Amino acid sequence: VQLVESGGGLVQAGGSLRLSCTTSASGFTLDNYAVNWFRQAPGKEREGVSCISSSDGSTYYADSVKGRFTISSDGAKNTVSLFMNSLKPEDTAVYYCAVDRLGSDCRVAGGSIQPPRPFLGVWGQGTLVTVSS
Repeated sequence: VQLVESGGGLVQAGGSLRLSCTTSASGFTLDNYAVNWFRQAPGKEREGVSCISSSDGSTYYADSVKGRFTISSDGAKNTVSLFMNSLKPEDTAVYYCAVDRLGSDCRVAGGSIQPPRPFLGVWGQGTLVTVSS
């Protein structure tokens, strides 16, 4: 099973992008899992950006994107989207979606979105977002 991200690209500061996460595996329903978005910029550590729980639809955002990014789930399309507005150059990164096979709730600790547990994670290949100043 693998997740597939799309929607990345080059955008000017202040612009918007919509990233999508889906899966090519039949029978793997994203609605059954908490779906996370992470990002990693060159030379920086991976950062949890947003998460949506499948149990109750709760959403979580990193402080750096709160108020600018919105995560939503479309069960009919088996897709989770990340709407990114008011983009800044510091949002430039490769964005990954990921699920924890045993997790329907987002894992948040110390205010940070936690990655899937070892051996339980399903990740996409990433999509590059570049924001020019």
